[in-house]
Amino acid sequence: MKVEFRRQKPKVRSRHFKVRRRKFLLFCLLSSVFCLLSCSIPNLEKPECTEARQTLKEFYSFHFGGDMKFTKENLHLRKKFLSDQLLQKLEARPDDSNDFFTATDNYPKTFRVGVCQVTEPKKKVDAQVLLFWRKDEKNEQKEIKAEVIKENEKWLISDISQP
Repeated sequence: MKVEFRRQKPKVRSRHFKVRRRKFLLFCLLSSVFCLLSCSIPNLEKPECTEARQTLKEFYSFHFGGDMKFTKENLHLRKKFLSDQLLQKLEARPDDSNDFFTATDNYPKTFRVGVCQVTEPKKKVDAQVLLFWRKDEKNEQKEIKAEVIKENEKWLISDISQP
């Protein structure tokens, strides 16, 4: 009677190969995750601009969401975004269809806050506000400049002008 022994080596080699392959794949996966997490886009904008930009976004979102016609009532609704000096200046202004905050009576459809520049560290920034109109087949864009100052620990709009 002849007894045959089966060779176990191929199974052992196969098992070792599978373990090594799994370790390699796990290493690649963890390395990829680590690389993705370690790569971040640095914020090159100064903190003053970041804070002022947030004020402008909130203000113009509120402004575009309501009646843009210049009235004392509408001004009162926006006063939490405005400096004391600008508020006094605008209260003395008569009601008008020309909107002070967009410098037009043809109200735009949307906006975007653009380039920001610190003019006085921790006190004052100038920011570009882009206004957009969509007409039939043509899009129109206009730029205004917003001056934002820090007053009573809050960033407030102190002036709007055309560059």
